[in-house]
Amino acid sequence: MSEGSQVKLTDHPRARRQIATAKGWAGMIGLVVVFLLSRRAHMSAFESGLHALAGGIGLYLLAWAGMVAIWRELAVAEVERARRIIAARAEEAAKAQAENAAA
Repeated sequence: MSEGSQVKLTDHPRARRQIATAKGWAGMIGLVVVFLLSRRAHMSAFESGLHALAGGIGLYLLAWAGMVAIWRELAVAEVERARRIIAARAEEAAKAQAENAAA
């Protein structure tokens, strides 16, 4: 593929926004859940904080990888849909032009 024909998620506004949102929520949820579970396990506040930080980072990365994989498929599907629409319109225009030329 040439450089101009590649689909980049960094240039896709919905993908960029949704990936960022998912990363933020996942990081916060991971942090809070792991902190609460660590405190229930009677760990010190410092240990709970360290575990929570690791859990937040882990869930952040997992959400990022998952959303990128999902959006890669969605972006390719959007491009394919646009190509099909353009091809159908071109076919209709060619058919109409052939009918006009025959008349």
